[in-house]
Amino acid sequence: MTRHLPPLAALRAFEAAARHLSFTRAAEELGMTQAAVSYQIKVLEERVGTPLFLRGRRQIALTTEGARFAVECTSSFERLSAAYDDLRGSAAGMLSISSVPTFATYWLARHLGSFQLEHPETAVQLTSTRHVTDFEREPMDIAIRAGTGCWPGLTAHLLVAVDFTPMLSPDLANRFGGLPRSASDLLRFPLVNTTHEWWGLWFSMMGITQQGFERSTGPTLGSQDLEAIAALAGQGASLLTPFFYADEIAAGRLVQPFRELYPIGRGYYLVYPTARRTVPKIRAFREWLLSHFPTADGDLSSAEGIG
Repeated sequence: MTRHLPPLAALRAFEAAARHLSFTRAAEELGMTQAAVSYQIKVLEERVGTPLFLRGRRQIALTTEGARFAVECTSSFERLSAAYDDLRGSAAGMLSISSVPTFATYWLARHLGSFQLEHPETAVQLTSTRHVTDFEREPMDIAIRAGTGCWPGLTAHLLVAVDFTPMLSPDLANRFGGLPRSASDLLRFPLVNTTHEWWGLWFSMMGITQQGFERSTGPTLGSQDLEAIAALAGQGASLLTPFFYADEIAAGRLVQPFRELYPIGRGYYLVYPTARRTVPKIRAFREWLLSHFPTADGDLSSAEGIG
C-alpha cells in the first residue's frame, strides 16, 4: 500500500514549531538553525498546498489547518516514541517510578514487593521526591503526584483523597495532661505547622473560630511526611491523612483523637503520559496499583505542601 507522507524532517520541524509556537525554540530542541526549521516548514506547506502558520513580525500562530494537523502530528510522534521504547526492550526492563514522599514512604515502599513477585521480569526503580516529573525531559515511566488530577497530556487515576485530622503521639498526650477530649482541648498542645490554612479550616469545621491556634506553638515543616515524623517524635499534633498511618495507630505510636476529617479537595494520583498507556510495564503497574484502590477515581481540585 502506497502511503503519501511528507519528509520526516519537515514533520519534525513542523511539530516542534507548532508545540512551541516558535521557530527559534523548535530549532534549539532539534539542534537545527532557525533558517533550517523555516525551510522544512516551507517544504511541508508546499506539499500540502496551504499555509500552516500565520507569520507575524514577532510571533507566529497556527492556521486552522495547521492547528488540526499539529494535534495529529504530536499524537503520532508520541505513539511512535512509545512503540520505539517498547521495541528497545524498555517494556520488560526497568520501570521508573517517581513518587511524592508521603505516598512513597507510608504506602508504596511497603507494598511494592508484591508487584515484584507478580512481575519478576520487571525491575523497579522508585524515587521519592517533591520534584514534579517532566515526562518529556526525564526518563520516568510513571509518577505519584499530589494535586487535582488535571495535568495536560497525562492520564491521572485518583488513588486516595487527602482528608486531614489531628494526630499525635501517646507520649505527647501524657506530657500535656492526656488525650484531648474536644477540639478546644487541642489548643493546649503544641501544633505542627500552624501557619498553614488547613488548621484554621479544621478548627472552623469543629466550631472554633478564635485565632489562638494561629500562634506558632510547634515546628513549621513543608510536607505531610515530615509532619508525621514530628508527630511520631512527640513534637506536636499534626494534621495527617489517616489512610497512611493505620499501622502506626494500630501499634500505638500515633493516636487519632477525633473522627472528623477535613476534605481539602485534593488527592494522590497515579499519572503517566496518555500516549504511553498501552506500554506493557505501565499497564501492568497500573492494574496492580488500582487493584489496591478499588474505589479510586474521581476529580478533585493543584496541591502544594501535601506531598
